[in-house]
Amino acid sequence: MEQTTTQNEVQFSDAAMAEIRRYISHYPADRKKSAILPILHIAQAEFGGWVSPEVQDKVAEILDIQPIEVYEVATFYTMFNLKPVGKHVLEVCRTGPCMLRGADHLIEHLESRLGCHVGENSADGLFTLKTVECLAACGMGPMLQIREKYYENLDPQKMDQLLDDLSKE
Repeated sequence: MEQTTTQNEVQFSDAAMAEIRRYISHYPADRKKSAILPILHIAQAEFGGWVSPEVQDKVAEILDIQPIEVYEVATFYTMFNLKPVGKHVLEVCRTGPCMLRGADHLIEHLESRLGCHVGENSADGLFTLKTVECLAACGMGPMLQIREKYYENLDPQKMDQLLDDLSKE
């Protein structure tokens, strides 16, 4: 999908707008806001993996709602990135079962290996390290998600191999 962006103007590609209209058509005219989640996903894919305030404002305009209504949703869900991210977003589960199985040590290892802390990007721009709530793989922790793929039963050696493989993509 192609898009154009200036400092004050956000423009979705024709393909993205067609997809947005398709989602909106699933709801009654007075309930367009119901399409906010899929539209934010489209926006994030369209504009480099994150939703800037300007992009959120454009979503509000498309849905005929107040910008704060979009901000509330975008800031509530960890799946929406509110600042620029690396090519690979590493989302490490930080809830109890994964912590009991070593997620805290895995996070420390990732911070050391990547040279950044949780919520930051690596200097090379390849990785963003995030922690998230339960990813529903409690018996296979520690684990993380990259896009739609789960990586389970991780230890520092497995993590290093994964990072090496991702660095080559």
